[in-house]
Amino acid sequence: MRTEYTIPGLPCRDLDDVLPFYTALGFDVTYRQERPNPFAAVRRGGIELHFFSVPGFDPADSMGSVVVLVPDTWALHAAFAAGLREAFGKVPVSGIPRMTRPRARQGAPGGFSVVDPGGNWLRIHRHGDEEPAAPQSRLARVVAAAVRQADSHGDEAAGVRVLENGLARHADAPPAERLPALVYLAELRLRTGEREAAATLLAEVGALELSPADRETLATDLATAAELTAELRASQPAG
Repeated sequence: MRTEYTIPGLPCRDLDDVLPFYTALGFDVTYRQERPNPFAAVRRGGIELHFFSVPGFDPADSMGSVVVLVPDTWALHAAFAAGLREAFGKVPVSGIPRMTRPRARQGAPGGFSVVDPGGNWLRIHRHGDEEPAAPQSRLARVVAAAVRQADSHGDEAAGVRVLENGLARHADAPPAERLPALVYLAELRLRTGEREAAATLLAEVGALELSPADRETLATDLATAAELTAELRASQPAG
């Protein structure tokens, strides 16, 4: 049993910005005060976070970052996504707040990031021994490099460049290898507000010829493509 542990303190503009978000993720608010200074604490299992509000604080300028180690990143992502959909009707993929999807990145197994309404990053990784490195296709390595740029560093433009260059360089790759790269590129395009580009990429994904075995292997990517398509449709202007 560990006898020491750390609880990060993170800034926000207002407690009412961050607390509903964390409640949707399944956290309990364990403490809150308004005076002499606004402060709150939340907990979900072994994850405990403290927040303090700063007058005039801009979440876009936040440098708050916390590494969270969990036994199963996919299970936690699914729980977070379900809570966000129930509370807000969708999983935000762009702007602040937002949540990325679990994807393998260079040098690390699949993890994901949550950017909260205060602009703070929760970087979710699997604890324990790293997963054994599986043989990767050329485009799988491209996707992993793009994830490091866009999801780890928050540089979506660099991720887009990596994916576009990789897809052009490996234009002869089979459809099953191209699909994950196209889906991730569509996600980044949507994340940066380029709706038409995202729609074009998703149409290309839908036109790929895949075997039943490919569809089974790529079920997660195909589900992501369906979610992105639904988000595009839901956000279309009326009329």
